[in-house]
Amino acid sequence: MFPTAFFTLLLVFSINGSLVKAGNSPISVPLTSRLYFSNGTDNLLERDRARVKALMDSGMRRQSLVNVPLTNSYARYFLAVGIGNPPTTYNLILDSGSANTWVRASKYVATGASFCTGQPVAVIYKSASFSGIEWLDYVTVGPGLTVVLQSIGVADQTAGLRHFDGVIGIGPVALTIGSLQDLRTEPIPTVTDSLFGQGTISENVIGIFFQPYISPLLENTGQITFGGTDPTKYNGNIGYTPIVNIRGSQSFWGVNSRITYGNKVILRSTAGIVDCGTTLILIATGYQRETGAVYDRATKLLTISEDKYDALHNLDFYIGEQTYSLNRNAQIWPRSLNSRIHGEERSIYLVVSDIGTSSGVDDDFTIGYVFLQRFYIAYDATNARVGFATTAFTDATTN
Repeated sequence: MFPTAFFTLLLVFSINGSLVKAGNSPISVPLTSRLYFSNGTDNLLERDRARVKALMDSGMRRQSLVNVPLTNSYARYFLAVGIGNPPTTYNLILDSGSANTWVRASKYVATGASFCTGQPVAVIYKSASFSGIEWLDYVTVGPGLTVVLQSIGVADQTAGLRHFDGVIGIGPVALTIGSLQDLRTEPIPTVTDSLFGQGTISENVIGIFFQPYISPLLENTGQITFGGTDPTKYNGNIGYTPIVNIRGSQSFWGVNSRITYGNKVILRSTAGIVDCGTTLILIATGYQRETGAVYDRATKLLTISEDKYDALHNLDFYIGEQTYSLNRNAQIWPRSLNSRIHGEERSIYLVVSDIGTSSGVDDDFTIGYVFLQRFYIAYDATNARVGFATTAFTDATTN
């Protein structure tokens, strides 16, 4: 069962339950996030490593319904999603590491528009699971963004899953294969797939914008766009790169990248994962040695002195034809939040850490939220690619 001690990054969607034709234009939904901390013994690095391991397990054991854990990262993203007609609002986790949408049976309110198929549905996560029955229903994820007859799971059994109403998966649709008992080889269209298939959006694309935490009040704003991207949130053009196979699977937002620190190559071109459910940046090798950082027992993160912070070089990711650079401020944890991760007030903790496996064993890196808050990200399901662009916060000094 998942530990209850964690902090949650809460992204709340404002939902309009009425069915409005979107006119095929991209629709952006504002986000509000809050961090919730506890005094437990769990920490960012342990949770992130567990999630990454589970992502790899899901690629290896697709037929046994292994999926990623939902709460093994501190960063959780909740959407207030309307289901039914008229809609009931549910707080669902937004997860790029899964693709099924489901709600708890104890919370689910069927309406005249709801239809039970009677088909058993189940997903086994790393240390949790849900099982129940498939329903077809209205699903609303924003103003003008309503899907008719969307497949959802209504879960009458859950294990290790608490404190939320369910999940909305935005990962590749291949993650749903095997979840329907009698149709194990058939994928279930994601909500975004259905928005595109029903003509509500003209492109099967999601654009996501976050920004760094700039206030100890623990509030943050962001935006998700369905059906395209929002050019007002990024600079120039988005640089796309094809999603790559990792362990023979395209079930992740996988990319190839070479990583350098200053003028030193710390990871030659290799495959890794972009994951909004992971908090940190995890790399298989090299970073600690080059920065001179030391291991901190309290937070289990790497820590450096003020002098070493002043000497930090850029951490560069060469993805596709573009280079995405993290300056020294982007490589550290927000100092105003040190006490919330059991750290010392004036210490400097790095948000880059060792992935926990040797290079070439699993994926060699995972790009988490601390990277994504510096760059705009787009996921193009039709063309199986992900893209990045700089934003006003790429080089900002916020930490």
